[in-house]
Amino acid sequence: MCGVVGVIGSSQAAKEVFLALTMLQHRGQDAAGILTYDEDGFHRVRNLGLVESAFTPNDLEILTGSAAIGHARYSTIGRGDVADVQPFLVSYPFGIGMVHNGNLVNFSQLSEKLKTESRRHPLTHSDTEAIMNLFAEGMSEMRDEKANYFEGICKATERVFQEAHGSYSIVSLIAEVGLVCFRDPLGIRPLIFGKHPKTGAYLVASESAVLYFLGYEVVRDVAPGEVVWIDFKGKFHSRVLARVLEKREPSHCMFEWVYFSSPETVLEGQAVYASRIGLGKNLAPQVRARLKADGIEDPLIVPVPETARIAAIALAEELGAPYRELLIKNRYIKRTFILDSPEKRQQAVDLKLSPVVSELKGRNVLLVDDSIVRGTTSRKIIDLVRRAGAARVYFVSTCPPIRKPCFYGIDFPDEAELLASDRKISAIEKDLGADGVIYQTLEGLKRSIGTPQKKIGLCHACLDGDYPTDVSLALKLTAKRKSDRLENKQDLKTKKERKT
Repeated sequence: MCGVVGVIGSSQAAKEVFLALTMLQHRGQDAAGILTYDEDGFHRVRNLGLVESAFTPNDLEILTGSAAIGHARYSTIGRGDVADVQPFLVSYPFGIGMVHNGNLVNFSQLSEKLKTESRRHPLTHSDTEAIMNLFAEGMSEMRDEKANYFEGICKATERVFQEAHGSYSIVSLIAEVGLVCFRDPLGIRPLIFGKHPKTGAYLVASESAVLYFLGYEVVRDVAPGEVVWIDFKGKFHSRVLARVLEKREPSHCMFEWVYFSSPETVLEGQAVYASRIGLGKNLAPQVRARLKADGIEDPLIVPVPETARIAAIALAEELGAPYRELLIKNRYIKRTFILDSPEKRQQAVDLKLSPVVSELKGRNVLLVDDSIVRGTTSRKIIDLVRRAGAARVYFVSTCPPIRKPCFYGIDFPDEAELLASDRKISAIEKDLGADGVIYQTLEGLKRSIGTPQKKIGLCHACLDGDYPTDVSLALKLTAKRKSDRLENKQDLKTKKERKT
C-alpha cells in the first residue's frame, strides 16, 4: 500500500511532491524517493526512512524541473535496501522513471519472461521494475520520431494490462514526453488527479487529501483500465482501453476505506470518513445483541488509535454509551500493522500505547479497532487493558474476519499467519484473551462503503477468498517462500547444533 504522486507544470514540482509524500506517509514508512526532469535530464534522490528524514533542503534544491514523481514505500517484496527504493529509472527508450502502488501476482514469471525474451536483466527484486521494463518494451516500438506519442503510450500500457496481473496504480515520468499514469483494469489501488486553478499544473496522487492540501482542484479518479498522458505543454490526453475491460467489473480494495486511506480522503466518490461512520453504525446491532446476552449494561467505548476512532464514536452514539480515549498513543512509533515481523510489532505495541488506569479500572471495556489481522497487536492491547484493571474486555473489529491471504499489496500473503483463517469465534476469543470478540459483517461493510445512489465494486478476497484475478502463481510462490524459510531455519539450527 505505497503512496505515489506526480506533478507536471509547476515551478515548485519537487517541493510539492515532497509535501505530498508527507501527506501520504501513512501509506509507507520504509523509504521515500523523488525524481524530477528538466533540460539537463533526470535528477533523483532516494533514501530509507520517513519522508522528512529521507530528503535534506539541499536535495530539494538539486531536484530541479517542472515535472516530478515521488514514492513512499511500504515493502512487501525486495531486500529493503536503497536499490529497491523507487522511483526507478531506465534509460531506453526516451528515459522512463516510474513509481507503483500495488503488487503483481505473476511477478516472478513476468521477470523471467523479460529476461529470457527481451534480454532485460532485473537490477532489483521489485515488481515495479518488471512493469517499467514491460512498458519500456512497448514504448521502444515507437521508432518514428514523428510517431503519435499517445498511440504509442496506449499500446505500451495495453501490453502491461495484458501481461501484468495484479494491482497497480502507476505514475511515470518520460523524458521529452511528459507525465503518464495508468491504473490496472480492476482499479484495485486508488489513483486520482487534479488541476491547479492558477498555474494550470496537474497533480496525480494516491489520495484526494493531497490535492486539497496543495490547492489543486479535484478533476476525478483515474478510471480502472485508463491511461492518462499530460505533455510538457500542459495538454491532457486520456483513454480507457475498453478491449482490456471487457467482461470485467471494478474491484476496489475495501481495506482502503477500513484502514489504509486518510479519513479526509474521498475514493471513487465515497468519503472515507463517512464510510468509517457507517462501519460504527452497522456494528451496533450485533454489539448490542452480544452485550445483552452477556448481561453487560454499562460498556465503555475505547478506540484503539488511530484509524478506529471515527467508527468508535459512531458506535458509541448508536449504543448511547460513553466514549473515552483511554489508550494514549506515543506518536513517534510506526503503524504496527505494516511492520515486517511479529517481534517488531510486539515491541512497538509495548512502546506505542499507555493506558489511563484511573478510568479503566473496574469498567467493562469495548475496545474498537479497524481490523484483526495476525492478532499480535490485539492480544497485547487486551492484556494491557486487563492489567490496567478492567473488569471485562470485549474486542470489536470494524472489519469482518480476515481469513484469506492478500496478493494485491497488503503484506499478509500466508494464510497460516491470519488469526481467523481456520478458527471459530470462541477460539479467537480464547486466543486473544478477550471476554468477547465482535466482528463487522460483510453486508455491513458493503453498506458502509457504498451509498444508496452508487454501489462500489469491492475486492474483499481476504474475507471470502473471491479473488478478482487468477492467484494460482502467487499461491505457488507463497508456498515456495514458506518452504525456503523452513529450510533456512533448519539449516541454521543444524549449524548451531554442530557448533555446540
